[in-house]
Amino acid sequence: MRTVLVTGGAGYVGSHCCKAFANAGWRVITLDNLSRGWRDAVRWGPLIECDIRDEARIRGALEMYKPDLVAHFAALAYVGESVANPAMYYANNTAGTLALLEAMRATSCLRLLFSSTCASYGIPGVLPIDETHPQNPINPYGWSKMIIERMLEDYGKAYGMASAALRYFNAAGCDADGDIGERHEPETHAIPLMIEAARNPNQPFTVFGTDFPTPDGSAIRDYVHVNDLARAHLLAGEMLVACGGTHVFNLGTGVGTSVLELVETVKRIAGRDPAIRLGPRREGDPPVLVASYTKAERELGWKPQHSQIDFILETALKWRDRRSSQFLETQTERSRLSGA
Repeated sequence: MRTVLVTGGAGYVGSHCCKAFANAGWRVITLDNLSRGWRDAVRWGPLIECDIRDEARIRGALEMYKPDLVAHFAALAYVGESVANPAMYYANNTAGTLALLEAMRATSCLRLLFSSTCASYGIPGVLPIDETHPQNPINPYGWSKMIIERMLEDYGKAYGMASAALRYFNAAGCDADGDIGERHEPETHAIPLMIEAARNPNQPFTVFGTDFPTPDGSAIRDYVHVNDLARAHLLAGEMLVACGGTHVFNLGTGVGTSVLELVETVKRIAGRDPAIRLGPRREGDPPVLVASYTKAERELGWKPQHSQIDFILETALKWRDRRSSQFLETQTERSRLSGA
């Protein structure tokens, strides 16, 4: 049985990838400090509670489990936060990955699957964006990931490290079975915030920017279902084990949806108007990000299968409603036990 060590496996995309690897017969080990992940999302193997910057403890975990592959998701991922506090992003994302790579090198664990980002491209010069597009990030989050990609190239040349950097676009939706879903504190992602605005008029969704050079003035993004992302990570991991090498792949759909189009889709799927307010553009937000996934289709045999925007929203709504029901059940049980 193959073993994968998943850093950040208690987080949103990481936990979905843990399920995909487990369903494919891999032994899954999660390493997470739970600063932004969730203990109850670790359901497909043991949890090592550890910071990505703790090189000694990571080395110990690698020596104990001897994974065939490390899948690296542990990162801070809020663009606005990275602009306000870049030091935190370079310390955690970039220096933390260096600690991981050194632990891997010390234990001869030389295959890394890296969760990268379309934020490394900055403002695109051509659309859709393919892997040959110049990388010119416009925020520290994107830079922190781009630097890691360069590190992987150099580690491949110098030390024989095999790697695949998966530059995915906007991760969205939730596990179709309802086992896990999207949960951030604070929540910054458009779809869960928009769903909440449709359920609770006291929590309006802010449209950041209506003066972008797009048809309706709002930013356009390429939303890809998290289950499609998980399948791509599995395929890339299997490729690394079989073939090695240094690779980069875009993961998206080739189809963009504007923020205002998303508002209308939430209205239709949820049956309610989201409460909306208009705000200025955020620093570091490109007008349009849409991927070409031709290379991933050609080399991995991957293409999006679950990323229709209606399905994304349906699974996100299902997860939100399930979480709300579980919360109410817990509150009711606590009241019963307390005699209230």
